[in-house]
Amino acid sequence: MAGHIQDRWYKTEPGPNGTPVKVKTDRYGTGMRYRARYIGPDGTEKSKSFPDRQKRAAEAWLAHIETDMARGHYIDPKTARTTFQQYAQRWLSGQTTDVSTRDSAERYLRLHALPYIGSRPLGSFKPEHVRAWLRELETEGVPGSYAVHIYGTVRAVLSAAVDDGYLARNPCAARSVRPPTREAKRVTPWLPERVFAVRAALPARLRTTVDTAAGCGLRQGEVLGLADDALSFSSKTLHVFRQVKLIRGRPVFAPPKCDKERDVPLPAAVAGALRAHMEAHAPVKVTLPWKSVDGPLVTHSLVFTGTRGTVMRRTDFNERYWKPALVAAGVLPEPEEGEDPEAAREHGMHALRHFYASVLLDAGENIKAVSEYLGHADPAMTLRVYAHLMPSSRERARKAIDAVFDHRVSER
Repeated sequence: MAGHIQDRWYKTEPGPNGTPVKVKTDRYGTGMRYRARYIGPDGTEKSKSFPDRQKRAAEAWLAHIETDMARGHYIDPKTARTTFQQYAQRWLSGQTTDVSTRDSAERYLRLHALPYIGSRPLGSFKPEHVRAWLRELETEGVPGSYAVHIYGTVRAVLSAAVDDGYLARNPCAARSVRPPTREAKRVTPWLPERVFAVRAALPARLRTTVDTAAGCGLRQGEVLGLADDALSFSSKTLHVFRQVKLIRGRPVFAPPKCDKERDVPLPAAVAGALRAHMEAHAPVKVTLPWKSVDGPLVTHSLVFTGTRGTVMRRTDFNERYWKPALVAAGVLPEPEEGEDPEAAREHGMHALRHFYASVLLDAGENIKAVSEYLGHADPAMTLRVYAHLMPSSRERARKAIDAVFDHRVSER
């Protein structure tokens, strides 16, 4: 057994004939009686006290420590008392991901994890605590698509705590813990009539944003970060290697999502619209930090800018131009006087990417090419989102079987 157990109520002294005898100490009858002690892997002594009549419990505790040491599962009791909040703050400060990702993780933890599990010591975590926390998220009405990111962040913190020796095992890995899931919503792409109705409802200087997004599949940040150096009219190609994103409310230039630069076919209609736009509204040089708010300043001639020649923030674009255009086109109902248009996430500018994908798939373009043009992480992701939009194989199956059966029937 690792260590030994000290009885604080008795001490051993030499007897009259030299035989050791037990005598009561000054602490007899007060406080914890047994003190279980052992030497930890770091060479320092650790201990835990137990009350009278709990010697077996002390022995069992020491045996458990010995087993954990032998299996490599030992956790220093002092380390295990570190709270989730204390460790999460250290974890955040050590992240090497981009600033916006760190900001999102900090927000997930601060708003949806720390109020519930922030004060819990890491060593006390059990699957039941994670299950209770997930029930709180569900009670709050946190949507599954958002809860997935919150849960993923908490799980990452606890995984790092296991790696760093603060926790023996991640409670999120227990079979009884069911992670939140995204709502299974099928993408319903806009019809061309809606695309062009919204386009017509935008101010003239912003209509070509619709052509670019719907005709090349760009994300909103990529459209707002489009510069003249990305357009190759001779090769009929649009090079996607930059976006405008907001970090703590401030715009910066950054690579596309997942750092996936790509070349997209530039259709003649979109090229013509961009040429006409740039003749009427010459690209404007805009200087922004690169990748982070304190990053090096870079300058690019943006195709789409605000009325004062400044970068167009997506929040301004959405509230001042996009939502009113949705109302004018009949996509959203007319709001009551003094009220804002209703929220409609499925009708954001991202709907133009869905339109782009649906047109390509309907035309028979293969899923790998569509994935490359959209800048997805891999074709499997594109297939998960858009599989239902691919031309159905059912009719082809019917025709193939009918052809065989018709041939056999004709032979009879």
